[in-house]
Amino acid sequence: MRVAQQLEIRRAEPHEAGAIRALVRAAYAKWVPAIGREPRPMQADYVRALREHEIDLLCEGGRPLGLIETKRHEDHLWIENVAVDPAAQGRGLGRRLLAHAEAKAAAAGLGQLRLLTNQAFATNVALYQRLGYRIDRREPFQGGVTIYMSKRLEHRSG
Repeated sequence: MRVAQQLEIRRAEPHEAGAIRALVRAAYAKWVPAIGREPRPMQADYVRALREHEIDLLCEGGRPLGLIETKRHEDHLWIENVAVDPAAQGRGLGRRLLAHAEAKAAAAGLGQLRLLTNQAFATNVALYQRLGYRIDRREPFQGGVTIYMSKRLEHRSG
């Protein structure tokens, strides 16, 4: 019987670039046949990403199961990447990572989250829509379509 470990979200450290790359490549591998190429996150330089963005890891028993990569802008929090280890998918970890991004945006006084995804990633688009993201626009990209999405945060007062 497997004992459930405590889940924690923590900031990734520079020495974890290789593990982050491996997690992202595993998470996005299923989309290669759908679009006929590696999605851009599979090709990213995670040493650079760790310098330029905030990458938070969702860990269980110290083992990274997922991540969310964000960048703060003046009026919104940009979600660059959400990835969950294929072996851990279906457990609500993506939702948990997105909720973490919402909390970060709210704590920073930002009223909106933004992201983009590939139209071929239909399950991801559907998840974002269920969580309150709306489609802002579609643009052709490398033989497919990029979908730009956003979510406005409600400001709650005391």
